[in-house]
Amino acid sequence: MLLRQFRRSIAAARSFSAVVSAPNKVSKTGAVTKTNTSGGGRDTLGKRLLSLVFPKRSAVIAISKWKEEGNSVRKYELNRVVRELLPCVYSFDFIVNQICEWMREQKDIKLLAGDYAVHLDLIAKVRGIDSAEKFFEDLPEGMSDHFTCTALLHTYVKNNLYDKAEALMERMSECGLLNNPLPYNHMMSLYISNGQLEKVPGIIQELKRNTTPDVVTHNLWLTVCASQNDVESAEKTLLELKKAKDGEMATRKNRVAYSSLLTLHTNLGDKEGVQRTWKKMKSLFRKMNDAEYNCMISSLLKLEELKEAEDLYTEWRSVSGTGDVRISNLLLASYINRNQMGMAETFHDRMVKEGISPCYTTWELLTWGYLKGKHMGKVLDYFEKAVTSVKKWDHDEKLVREVFKMIEEEGNVEGAEHLLEILRNSHYVSSGIYNSLLRTYAKAGKMPLLVEERMEKDNVQLDEETRKLIKITSKMCVSEVSNTFLKQ
Repeated sequence: MLLRQFRRSIAAARSFSAVVSAPNKVSKTGAVTKTNTSGGGRDTLGKRLLSLVFPKRSAVIAISKWKEEGNSVRKYELNRVVRELLPCVYSFDFIVNQICEWMREQKDIKLLAGDYAVHLDLIAKVRGIDSAEKFFEDLPEGMSDHFTCTALLHTYVKNNLYDKAEALMERMSECGLLNNPLPYNHMMSLYISNGQLEKVPGIIQELKRNTTPDVVTHNLWLTVCASQNDVESAEKTLLELKKAKDGEMATRKNRVAYSSLLTLHTNLGDKEGVQRTWKKMKSLFRKMNDAEYNCMISSLLKLEELKEAEDLYTEWRSVSGTGDVRISNLLLASYINRNQMGMAETFHDRMVKEGISPCYTTWELLTWGYLKGKHMGKVLDYFEKAVTSVKKWDHDEKLVREVFKMIEEEGNVEGAEHLLEILRNSHYVSSGIYNSLLRTYAKAGKMPLLVEERMEKDNVQLDEETRKLIKITSKMCVSEVSNTFLKQ
């Protein structure tokens, strides 16, 4: 009765909402990732549905043809296709939506509340909140249970709809539907992501009154402990987690909790706590993964334990074949922050020899390092490698500003032209950048060539400072440097 009233209240609220737009069509260049299906190369309905990549290829027609061929349609197979396509639902919403609608229309297919929950999640992703609420409102009698309510709650949480999420939790509590930790975990995620940490303890207390915390609950609570530097609560949480699993801590989700504890001890400057936690991890798990090595090396560096971090890095290289450049970048950044550019270069050479491919961050770190030492040639070399290492450069205004500042101070017109060329090739030019170029020429007492023409070609407008600088440099002797770059 209470849920029926809640559904009616949703309907009343929805009467003021605008009609949602139709779902986006599938890209004609889309492709479905091949998945393993039972039966090897045997023809199955699942394989046929997963091969429908174009929006005009009807899933309903494919299902009907399958039935006409004398085959049976099994609900579990359709559900499997829906679940496999849900992660990329925005690309294949046409197919998934057709399958779900077809299933709901069949009298011989009995859908359970869990099935409706999946359909609700799909509708929320593709059509929006209003359509998801309408679907929930129109659910068949008896289908508004903890599955569908939790699916709707998840939708509210993802969209930061506090009032609706809290109202739904209250209704679920009144109807006795809060008998598992998932709804509570959703609410904890909502509060944590929005910085309302003071609400989390109350959620946990209510959870423990009604059900038992799971691994996700403990990890969320550890996140709160870490943000508040609450070691005592974190240790208690780990103890609870260990008891809950009868001492079995080697599951993928459980071990994440230890990395949270490492970070917590590090934030408090507790070296003994970090070492104790790492020793415990190595005793529990057969092999540390890259994320755990990353966390521990980062912790050691924050605690100024460089030698230990270097030793652990060597250990990681001996046991892991991934060559994860993010871990290498930790040590590289440490050398650069200590102004040990010789060590940074040596380490970079070691990375390359060991087959670890530098990434944007690697080149960016080296750029900043040499920028501090005002090594113009290496700054521009590494900056260019950084920009060209990615398909689309996410412009770093601070870095560009600092590089140009150094160039201006030195009056290095060749360096200014080189930097402008790099930025033009990456489609990042502005009046401010051209003004930096002109200030560099003014510092050197030289006149650049065809600045206004180049700005027009780059579709950059002259501002008051640009005109002033052009006027100033026009009285100086012509520089051959700009002519050299114009010929390239």
